[in-house]
Amino acid sequence: MPLKSVLFTVFCFLYQFSYGQHIARGDFRNVLLLEAPILHEKDVAVPVFSDLGAWHAYRFHRDQNGKIGFSGPLIMGMEGRWVGKYISRPRIFIDGTEKAFLPDQITGTAYPGMMEIKYTSSDIAIHQRLIFVSNRQSMILTEITNLTHKKLKVEPYLEGKFLESGRLTKRDREIYFDVGATPGFTLRLDRDASIRILDHQYVIVFDAQSMKPGEKLSYIESHIYSPVNREHIHTINTESATFQQSEATNEYRWNNYLNTYFANAGELPAEKRRLAVKAIITLITNWRSAAGDLHHDGLFPSVSYQGFYGFWSWDSWKQAVGLALFNPALAKSNILSMFDYMDDFGMVADCIYLDKSENNYRDTKPPLAAWAVESIFTRSGDTSFVQSIYPRLLKYHHWWYKNRDHDGNGLCEFGSTDGTRLAAAWESGMDNAVRFDSANMVRNNTHAWSLDQESVDLNAFLYAEKLCLANLADIIGLNEDAQQLRKESRWLITKIRQYLFDSTTGYFYDKKLNEHHLIKVAGPEGWLPLWARCADDEQARSVVHVVLDTARFNTFLPFPTLDASHPEFNPAKGYWRGPVWTDQLYFGLKGLRNYGYWNDANKLQEKFFNHAEGLTTNKPLYENYHPLTGVGLNAMNFSWTAAHILMLLVEDSP
Repeated sequence: MPLKSVLFTVFCFLYQFSYGQHIARGDFRNVLLLEAPILHEKDVAVPVFSDLGAWHAYRFHRDQNGKIGFSGPLIMGMEGRWVGKYISRPRIFIDGTEKAFLPDQITGTAYPGMMEIKYTSSDIAIHQRLIFVSNRQSMILTEITNLTHKKLKVEPYLEGKFLESGRLTKRDREIYFDVGATPGFTLRLDRDASIRILDHQYVIVFDAQSMKPGEKLSYIESHIYSPVNREHIHTINTESATFQQSEATNEYRWNNYLNTYFANAGELPAEKRRLAVKAIITLITNWRSAAGDLHHDGLFPSVSYQGFYGFWSWDSWKQAVGLALFNPALAKSNILSMFDYMDDFGMVADCIYLDKSENNYRDTKPPLAAWAVESIFTRSGDTSFVQSIYPRLLKYHHWWYKNRDHDGNGLCEFGSTDGTRLAAAWESGMDNAVRFDSANMVRNNTHAWSLDQESVDLNAFLYAEKLCLANLADIIGLNEDAQQLRKESRWLITKIRQYLFDSTTGYFYDKKLNEHHLIKVAGPEGWLPLWARCADDEQARSVVHVVLDTARFNTFLPFPTLDASHPEFNPAKGYWRGPVWTDQLYFGLKGLRNYGYWNDANKLQEKFFNHAEGLTTNKPLYENYHPLTGVGLNAMNFSWTAAHILMLLVEDSP
């Protein structure tokens, strides 16, 4: 290893040691299983490995003979697409004969921030490591070691097989895979080699070399992908740093993520540590860097579902709170990405994409942005960020009252810009919740419509936002704003308690506009006032009684999104008509703890941790879960599931 690389590695180690960091990424092997068959080029429903906001990803490939190699990459844009079945698979001819290297053992291991494969035999060992070095570039180091006590003449090969929907070409030290309108993928070598291409397969042949006993040969290749600008690949300097320097930087960064999080979480048992690391890996894998019409970095809800290749506002607020526990800079960017597209009225788009013509302004999502910003400030102490974002937060808060309060009574409704009930239900985030089944639309102004019901969760969120905004105003010295917001919160809490609670059933519900008629469908919206701290003690006691009922919400996996005794309860196909979503689970548990029900909350939380699929194994985190079986449902590798798990592990003690 060059002296510069040695010094850099030592610097990283000493820096971590001096700051008391002691958690190492090497302690967490195969926390997430990165091995699953790829059924076709657009089959993204598998766990993958990505880092640094890159727009490409990998996984392990196992062939029919049980051999393991790197597969991919998966390239991403408006959708995901696999371009390679396997890539950089090593072969070696030994002593100038046709005898190929046949390993006795092959192992593939995934660490936080790195994948590695080891091939061993009695003569030769091959060690491959794959890391990301930027948001457009990954690298593979292939090391070959002579394990014998004699000289060996070796001729190394690297081979790969790409999918048939593109065209392979070569130039100098590069292989380029052209996939048509989408920017292509480039493989660049660190040295001259003979490159052979036949149809959709390639073979890289390096010069034959004589190896002394114990000698090691190293080969580095860079993989370069940009989702919108093909020419960008020519600006990347693959010679600017050795792999060892990049690897040391990578390891330091990941160790810093882990140590920062565990400094916030405190002591956790081993299985909870692995779960936390899986959640961190999930969030980083879903990280996409600024590109195209996305002006700041943000997170996909899931890289493993084609419909989630964009940034969503509700997801972004929640993801940011989880990210703030280990990467506040990314949490801030996650917030800014959505406010880049706040319109002139103060509305934040539901979701945004690489191509802004696809952005959805039919609806927004529940207001939690100020909560997220306050959480970021708590972890980072960044007053300048609060100063810059506060005016936009306040404008967004006022937007709700100008465009979603049909009768002007201070209790808001979910709605849409196009007058459709579908988009209005989307705005709630609970797309097909039973409480909206009989709702109608009413027009507020030329660009705003509301459902004809005042939603308890929306008004609980708005109450919480008023207090968060007041706290942020205090931080930047806007005392009059803070006083006004707290005055409004006192008025709103009275309205919520008076009009949205049913004393007969002991639960909070939505209310019909201009009526005292409550829509008595019990779902997670009913425990949101406990999270927001806008229930009185007696109301909270009644809600907790409902939540702890094993026939209703205290199921095998607690906090289903519909009362389990309701006739429309359908977790397997219901989406928001029964499955357990971790955001609503978090709000429920936090709500219980807010009112002193710590023992009950801890028991319910442990039921979730022990029963939800994948939380105690190396399976992925799911979008939601079946409340009666614990089986994971819908998209895997889901960001807000990961974010709320990180929150719960930090907040589960008084």
